[in-house]
Amino acid sequence: MNKPFLLKPSAKDYLWGGSRLNDEFAKGIDLSPLAETWECSTHPDGPSTVAGGAFDGMGLDMVLKKHPEYLGSRHKGQEELPILIKFIDAKKDLSVQVHPTDEYAREHENGQLGKTEMWYVLDAGKDASLVYGLRHTTDKKKLRKAIADGTLEKYLQKVKVRKDDVFFIESGTIHAIGAGALIAEIQENSNLTYRLYDYDRVDKDGRKRPLHVDKALEVANLNSMAEPRQPIRVLKYREGAACELLCRCKYFEVYRMIVNTERRQVVHYRADEVGFRVLLCVNGCGVMKFADEALAVYKGDCIFVPADSEVISIHGKMQFLDVRG
Repeated sequence: MNKPFLLKPSAKDYLWGGSRLNDEFAKGIDLSPLAETWECSTHPDGPSTVAGGAFDGMGLDMVLKKHPEYLGSRHKGQEELPILIKFIDAKKDLSVQVHPTDEYAREHENGQLGKTEMWYVLDAGKDASLVYGLRHTTDKKKLRKAIADGTLEKYLQKVKVRKDDVFFIESGTIHAIGAGALIAEIQENSNLTYRLYDYDRVDKDGRKRPLHVDKALEVANLNSMAEPRQPIRVLKYREGAACELLCRCKYFEVYRMIVNTERRQVVHYRADEVGFRVLLCVNGCGVMKFADEALAVYKGDCIFVPADSEVISIHGKMQFLDVRG
């Protein structure tokens, strides 16, 4: 049987970031601002590494090359993790952007994956919002002019966000996370982002970040989009735990699991031989035991659970996202 292991993230200091990932998740990363932590990643732009155990200090990418069976029979023949999981602290607005489809990326970006993603809102300020698509159907010429003269925002559909909200962002959707949102993001294993608009901001060196208007307009959905509604979510209870489905698409499934074993019972958990799982602790703390080992888990920790893993006994009071590949 395979054993789960703790991951250590890589990090990004994008200009819109804040300090909450250090302050509230105890990341201990010497970056300011700290915008993103790539918690579970084999992407060359930010691979995560194993913390402790037999693979201590090894990149997750190297572990999976050595043990491709950890991905499970669903991904037989692959050595690359198909997903990427992040924490995002948006102290300021992110750029207005869009991601390509797999087909476009394969043809125009040297065989890379496109990017469909899901956001789970961990926290949100009173006035926090996001951009989700366009308010009205338009065309490339009008949008290009709006970008040039700084009036793009009148075309954008803005949506209020609240703690515990879920948003599914399909490739081609114009979008942006707004200031005051703390997000867990699950996405395809891709770092392809085409910026449409960046509020004329400059970086720490006084330079504007590049835009990718031509590519963005090639892949963007320019039709009006209905305001996203929160999905119907049903909590299923069992002794010591409750679980609900947040999102299911062809790239991943994401569940929220609430564990409370204060009355001494434990919750048993494992991954089958079909696919791996990733457990992202978003609140609380506890202990995971498997075989003859025990792993203390705290808010912000990310655990990779290989396919056909040892049964895990979970004890504590915490919430985590259960991501299934």
